[in-house]
Amino acid sequence: MFLAVARSGQLSAAARRLGVNHTTVARRLDALEAELGAALFERRPTGCVLTEAGERLIPLAERIEIETRAALAAVSSGETEITGTVRVGAPDGLGNSFLARELGLFAAQHPGVLVELVPLPVKFSVSRREADLVIELSRPTTGRLVATKLVDYTLGVYAAEEYLANHGSPASLDDLAGHRLVTGIDDYTFSSALDYAATLQAYSKRLYRCAGATSQFEAICAGAGIGVLHDFMALDATGLVRVLPEVSFSRTYWLVGHPGATSIAAIAACRRYLVESFRRQRRHFQPVGPAKVSSSPG
Repeated sequence: MFLAVARSGQLSAAARRLGVNHTTVARRLDALEAELGAALFERRPTGCVLTEAGERLIPLAERIEIETRAALAAVSSGETEITGTVRVGAPDGLGNSFLARELGLFAAQHPGVLVELVPLPVKFSVSRREADLVIELSRPTTGRLVATKLVDYTLGVYAAEEYLANHGSPASLDDLAGHRLVTGIDDYTFSSALDYAATLQAYSKRLYRCAGATSQFEAICAGAGIGVLHDFMALDATGLVRVLPEVSFSRTYWLVGHPGATSIAAIAACRRYLVESFRRQRRHFQPVGPAKVSSSPG
């Protein structure tokens, strides 16, 4: 209950997540604070804020949580079948076009594991248990996390055949001045690694903004304009043409997890599966070649 309140910031939200009454959470927290002899939260009208003592308790409580999950998994699964729940957070483009299929295969191989794929254009927190495994665009530099490089991938500039038939194909970056660009929305850009659209925006002010790689992909396929797409998404689509082949970008996917979670069989198995899947299909993510204009920051 302490961790649920710390992660949600509210007693009511923690209660809903745990499936108990709001007063039950408050009463248990009161008892915990009394036993420890320290206030763990400042309870404000807007929510619960961790005190210094609460902040110190977080890593210890998470360690207990992980060991408890590992013990439950070991007892319930025996030696033959892996059981448990694994939630994987990922950027929406990768999640919808690649992971939905791959994790479906993993789920089929392990019927005792409940796989939850969350493909959204947001940043997930492993520490706050928003996901057990997270695929990120940069290697974490803070926190007690384990990061494994999955693969380098490339992006290029694309447009629909119908759009090019109606508006012409740009021969150079300067020609983009007469075209509409499909880009992301800065307020919803969760990583500095998604800055590649700025290269095109220097040449055209006619923009159509969509939050998320999936919506940009759909917009470009529908003929809304020209934009940057993941090569592994675009090359599998019908009716898309790569324009300005001299413009290419390179980024990296990292698999991030909590170090203690390796003792949980379902999470460990999913992690191994993802690492092997990306390694086996590495060429799928770099079909065009090295970046010509921009490389991964850092």
